[in-house]
Order: sequence, then structure tokens, then C-alpha cells
Amino acid sequence: MSTWTTATLGRRLAALAITAGLVLGAAACSDGSPQQDRALAAASDAGSSAPRPQEGRAGAPLAELQGQNGLALTITSAERDPAGYLTVRGALKNDGAELTVVPAELRGNELEVLRTGPSLAGATVVDFARSKRYYVLRDTDGRPLTTTGLSTLKAGESVRVFMQFPAPPASTTTVGFQLPLFDTANIKISG
Repeated sequence: MSTWTTATLGRRLAALAITAGLVLGAAACSDGSPQQDRALAAASDAGSSAPRPQEGRAGAPLAELQGQNGLALTITSAERDPAGYLTVRGALKNDGAELTVVPAELRGNELEVLRTGPSLAGATVVDFARSKRYYVLRDTDGRPLTTTGLSTLKAGESVRVFMQFPAPPASTTTVGFQLPLFDTANIKISG
């Protein structure tokens, strides 16, 4: 096998392993709701790495951000993983009285991410002490490691969401969270 073929095969196997792990992890976190089950099935069928993990521990949310057209984002956890990831979890809710379209701006404007459809790939976290911004991670095929497939929310409907970023240094315990069209908030990292 040539070096190029071996490297390509290695990257594809790594992407497959990551996707399988995320899909299996998402299945373990399923709350059994039809919408979540459809999203998990779509993620499995498409090879997408877009699980919908459970919300964070009980207690007060880390932040509540208001968006446009009645959308609200409640951040319930921001956990640092020993592998060097920061996973932000929460719920996106339509507080309005009518069906709301989830704005396309939430996915950001990177060309590669635009191909993946609706997502929260436009989210960033900022380490103010180091003046460094972290973007949502991508898999080897350029798909964002965040909730995808968001199109509309009925009045009062809520969906669990997640976004995964590179983790700031362990000494950073608070970061700024930003999502296009939403308020900005400081959130505390655990783990």
C-alpha cells in the first residue's frame, strides 16, 4: 500500500470510529422522544456525528440567552473532557406563540459547514484572558460536532442541543459563549 493510501485509510477509519462512538453515545442518551429518535436515526443513516446528549445536571442553568422570533437558548452545562474537548449542552426553545424557523445564521458562514445544512456551527467560545476564540470542532469530513438538522420549532417546543469545542487551558474556568443572533453570556466550565 502506498503512503497516501495508508494515510487516507487511517483517516477514514478514525472518522468512522468517532462517528460510531458519537452515534452510540447519543443512543444511550436518548429520552425516547419521537423527534430525538428521528434525529438519531438520521445521524446514524447519514454517518453524521450529531448526537443529542442529555442536558446537564439538575440545578440552575449556566446562562439563558434570548434570540430572535421567540427563540431562547438555555445552557445547562459546559464540561471539559480529559481528551481536550469542551462540550456545551443546553436546550433551544421556541417561547413564541407560533411556529418559528430556526435561522440559517446559527450555522455560521464557513463554506464547508454550509453543505451540512442547519446546525449550531456558528457558536464560539472566547477565552478572554488569552484573547483566543474557539470554534465548533469539525470531523474529518468537515461536519460540525454540534446538533444538526434544526429547521423549525413549534410554539413551546424545546430540543436538546450540544456544541463541542477545543478546550481552553485548564486554568481557564470561565469563557464567553456566543451564537449568532443571540445574546452573549459568560459560562463557567466544569471538569
